[in-house]
This record gives sequence, structure tokens and C-alpha cells, in this order.
Amino acid sequence: MSMNVLIVRPDGIGDVLLSLPVATQLRELMPGVRVEFLTSPTVAPLLEHHPDVDAVRTIRLTDPLAELRRAFSQGVEVAVFLKPFRRLMWAAWLVRVPIRIATGYRWYSPLSNRRIYEHRSEFSKHESEYNVDMLRGLGLSPRKVQPPTLFVTEHERTVGRSSWANLPGPRVVVHPGGFSARRWRPESYRDLAFELAQAGYGVMLTGSESEKKEFESSALSTVKIPTEIKNCMGQLSLRQLMAVIANAHVVVSGATGPAHMAAALGIPTVSLFDPRRNNLPVRWKPLGTGVVLRPDVPTCDKCIGDACSYWDCLDHFTVDNVAAAIRQVLDTPSALVIHHV
Repeated sequence: MSMNVLIVRPDGIGDVLLSLPVATQLRELMPGVRVEFLTSPTVAPLLEHHPDVDAVRTIRLTDPLAELRRAFSQGVEVAVFLKPFRRLMWAAWLVRVPIRIATGYRWYSPLSNRRIYEHRSEFSKHESEYNVDMLRGLGLSPRKVQPPTLFVTEHERTVGRSSWANLPGPRVVVHPGGFSARRWRPESYRDLAFELAQAGYGVMLTGSESEKKEFESSALSTVKIPTEIKNCMGQLSLRQLMAVIANAHVVVSGATGPAHMAAALGIPTVSLFDPRRNNLPVRWKPLGTGVVLRPDVPTCDKCIGDACSYWDCLDHFTVDNVAAAIRQVLDTPSALVIHHV
């Protein structure tokens, strides 16, 4: 069926990556379909070279309405709002995109004309499953989700491999950053990296420029980094980070984008999840091999800071048990398991 479908997901790395099964199933269920993504300029490189994505359009959520309207012009026949951003739905309505699919429980849901009545707040399944269920708005019957994959060119892999030059193996990416989840202490990530280096591992630190400043001021201001550790925080583009991860043996991070990137590149993960309900592994775990660590405390609806009796919940993760999880992943790669510590 010849149709131009725009998948709308202009937010985080993990959010966009877990939307890829929608593109894959559209290819399978609608032969001849043209699949485009509308995402942010920051995340757009993630989708390069993907065989199920024909084109990528970019916007910022703060763009003027005229810019948002332009994003839905030029032949868009279907807009699938995997998350119902109100201004984007308004823009698509103004442009008169013929089919506009979104969830049906928001006050502005009438801006869509195909509505899926499902509460994601129930956290009953994985985000990727919620995403493919939106295809019911096209009269399709979604199939079982296959884990998303990312594609790195051979040249990128070679460059990524050279980034690890002079570091021993096994190679471990340690990513202390993240935006959507509470984070393990920077000092704990540093101590983990140092312990891995002492054990003969090669370690690469990754993160954005802002994460680099926070991490270095908190954890590296008074110490010298061992030669087994390479600090690449603030130095890698998204594609370069993908290539570095593609040449690693394991990635350690919070519940954040690089964990999902690693899973999609076939690299095992050790992921540190906080206990909030909206960060439950059932919905947000990486779809690959590895270990999810979760503090053995009650699940909470939201973080209320140091007023909480379990404010130190992430201190349940010690350097020793995170290092043990890394060794487990390296010694016996298997389907993702969840450990409460």
C-alpha cells in the first residue's frame, strides 16, 4: 500500500529508539509504505542508515507554530503521535493531515481522528509494545515486538575501534549521565571505573558536555585518572558514541538512552534503575542481554527528595555489586535479568 506515514516522537534517545519497532512493523504490514520520523535535531542521527526509515524530519518543541506546521506538510498522509504533544497535534490538525492517530484520553485528543484508548500510566507492558499498538489506528493488527536494531557503518565501526586503542580488554563503557532518571553518585561511578581499571579492564567514560562538567567537578577534581580509563565525556557525537558502544563488551549506565543504544547494537548492559513507578523495568528495560539493578525499596510514585525515608535508595548499589553484575554479564551473557539489591 502506497502511503506516507510520519512517526512523531521528538524527545529522548530511548524514546525514539523504542519507536523503531513501529517503523519495522509498518514495513511488514503495509508493503510499499513510506516511513518517516519527526524527531529532534539532537536525536535524528540515531536513525541514519536504518533500512526501515525512509526520511527524517526535525523540529524543536519550542519552534514557532509555523515551523511545526511545515513539519507536517509535503505529503504527510498519516501522523502517528506515539506521545501526544499538544502543539504538534495542533499543527497537524491545522495542516489537515488526513489521518492523525493518538491516544484518546487527553482533553486535546479531538485534534486526532483515529484514537487509541489505552492508559500507558498503567505500566502493564513495555514502551515498545505500547508504541506498536498505535498501529491499530490504521486498522492493522500489531505483531509481537522484535527488539529494535541500530546500524553503524563499517567506517564508523573502524573509527570506533580506534577510540579503544591502547586500552585493555574487556572494554567497558561507563556512562554517568542521564536526564529522565535519578542517578547514582558521580563518586560511585568514578570508584567503579577505578576498580575496573585496577582489575585490568579498559574503561571509557561517556556523556554530554554538561554531564562532563558535573561529573568532573564532583568526582575527578582531586584525582588522577589511571591509564586504563579514557575520559571521552563531552567529546563524542551521537554517531561516534554509537560506534564506541558497538566496540565495547558491556555498557554501564542509568536508565537512559545509551543503555537502549547498547541493546540495539547487541552489546550487553548493566542498568541502574531508580524505584519510581514511571521508571519500572517492565516498561523501560533495554531490550537486550544483561542485568537491571533496582534498589530493594518500595516502588514510589515520584521522588520527593530527602523527605523520603528511602532517599538514599541508589546507595543500595555498591561498587562491588555493580562490578559483580559486569562480571556476570561478561562471563555468562543471557537474557536480561533483574536484580534487587
